[in-house]
Amino acid sequence: MKNKTVIFIVLSFNVLFGCSERKLDNKGFPINNTQTSSNSEDEKTNTISKDSVKIDTRPSNVLLTGISNIRLTTIYKVNINKNDGIKFIGSNKYLSNDMELERGNNWNGNYIPGLKGIFGYNLVNVSHYDILSNKKKDFFDKPVLIKTLYYPTFSKDTLNNKIIKRNYFLVSVYNDDTNKDKFINQKDLRRFYLFNSNGDKLNHLVPENYSVFKSEYDLENDFMYVFAKWDKNANGQIDDDEPINIFWINLKDPNKTGLLY
Repeated sequence: MKNKTVIFIVLSFNVLFGCSERKLDNKGFPINNTQTSSNSEDEKTNTISKDSVKIDTRPSNVLLTGISNIRLTTIYKVNINKNDGIKFIGSNKYLSNDMELERGNNWNGNYIPGLKGIFGYNLVNVSHYDILSNKKKDFFDKPVLIKTLYYPTFSKDTLNNKIIKRNYFLVSVYNDDTNKDKFINQKDLRRFYLFNSNGDKLNHLVPENYSVFKSEYDLENDFMYVFAKWDKNANGQIDDDEPINIFWINLKDPNKTGLLY
């Protein structure tokens, strides 16, 4: 089998929801805090209030991370089925990788070794809990629309015959009404942030005047290559003719980043 040095992981930023029995309304709600209702679970534009402090949310699942004393809880917006009035929340869906890997690479189905990726309908925050200190905090101080959350795997993944341990979190997210249309949706800029093991946001991995849209994984160097469009005209949204740049992130130490193209 030929050596594969780059693995495409476009789904990490551009998740296509599969078919379901129901069709969903647009995600979230407008800035004026008027809640939109929904019929189900699978489509369209992400939308959420910028000042949505009082939205109804519920926890979904506890995530077992590869850091033994750290557990995460995914928090979802409560939706209302407009046909029958029944309340429901989204559920965690996992990114997976079923490609054939060479000997010495056991990623346990993860898209990136050592990191598990999840997404879900109206995922609006993540709660971080430290068992040793008995302290809880949220990743974001207000509801946002999380596209993808990456966290250290509980499984023992191997990369080129070495066990991979990560001690950080990555989040791809719409967190501001960048185009000032009173919604946070897919027309806004999507940011990419690094959090440390304590749940503190350290920095943005791609400049905030860019919008990320796909990535690739380089297994030889353990790098992630992030493709992003530059909001050149500063209108807070991405236009077709705006330039694309590629940023690298060293996953051994994601504080180390740079411009590849």
